[in-house]
Amino acid sequence: MTIWTPIIAKDKLTPDTGVCALVNGKQVAIFFDRKTDQLFAIDNYCPASKANVLSRGLISSIKDVLTVSSPLYKEHFSLTTGECLEDASLSVPVYAVRVTDGMVEVSV
Repeated sequence: MTIWTPIIAKDKLTPDTGVCALVNGKQVAIFFDRKTDQLFAIDNYCPASKANVLSRGLISSIKDVLTVSSPLYKEHFSLTTGECLEDASLSVPVYAVRVTDGMVEVSV
């Protein structure tokens, strides 16, 4: 059974930036891409810097892959797969995200 946790009203999100939420003891970075009108949720923990900083990263597109760049060492993580584009040995978990009655919900 999937458990959904309400996080924030979608209209409160700033496009193309991240927000961090604590969901079941995990820090989750949530992003709203204005160009595609899509939401993404990944772990906030950057395995390269070993810090919870990905929600502060910048969204960009590299070779048609929508990514977030880590603000410390600048690795790019795919928002859809969690894979690091610069180092295949690094990745972050990706979480299900949806909007219900205007509220962004995440399942960890």
